[in-house]
Amino acid sequence: MRIAGTTVLLTGATGGIGQTLASAFAAKGAKLLLTGRRAEVLRPLAERLGGRAIVADLAERSDVERLVEEAADARILIANAALPASGPVLDYRPEELDRALDVNLRVPILMSRLMVPRMVEAGSGHLVMIGSLSGRTASPGAALYNAAKFGLRGFALGLRQDLHGTGVGVSLVQPGFVGDAGMFADAGSSLPTGVRTVPSRRVAAATIRAIERNRAEVNVAPLELRLGSAIGGLFPSIAERAQRGASASETSRQLANGQRDKR
Repeated sequence: MRIAGTTVLLTGATGGIGQTLASAFAAKGAKLLLTGRRAEVLRPLAERLGGRAIVADLAERSDVERLVEEAADARILIANAALPASGPVLDYRPEELDRALDVNLRVPILMSRLMVPRMVEAGSGHLVMIGSLSGRTASPGAALYNAAKFGLRGFALGLRQDLHGTGVGVSLVQPGFVGDAGMFADAGSSLPTGVRTVPSRRVAAATIRAIERNRAEVNVAPLELRLGSAIGGLFPSIAERAQRGASASETSRQLANGQRDKR
């Protein structure tokens, strides 16, 4: 699908990866609709990139419906918004569970349901779900995040098949650890020896490539993480043993501590 001149709705635009995505799509000539909770960050970003800011809290269901109505002319949706969900499930209050699952899984499904009919009627559109390699293989201290990202992967790939032949594409972009932006970078945690990160610009480039080439799934990570996640998805017991040996639990603990105030 051609990006230049097309209206793009980007959720989670105020986060580090969101800002990188916004800049990349502006450079491609997209008409940007940027949304996020923090007006003080969102509005200057939209002004700088020549886009329009729509302040919305996706944890509020009324805000989701209002956002979709205000973005009725969007033909590309980048579902990038997400909440941290690291740490043992037993540490979460019920309302925190609801909020994480709403923003990380329910909202992309609902926005797709509300936006796709207009795209199908126009015979053109594309949905991109920004997932995670955590949607391919589980890891310690990430059961809630795994649940959301496994679900998002299943939804995206299933919806893609449902929309075949309508002119509307669906892509899933799954980063590994992003070193310069996003939840991992914000938490200030460290990785086991030998595990590498990718820069956020690679996530943006992969997202653009997914739209232009109508790719089903793009995994953005060093080769060893891509291979590890593929093997872990097929053989979870092997992944479990490998992660124990690599001190993955310590990384998860650091992530949870660094993200606790953002649940």
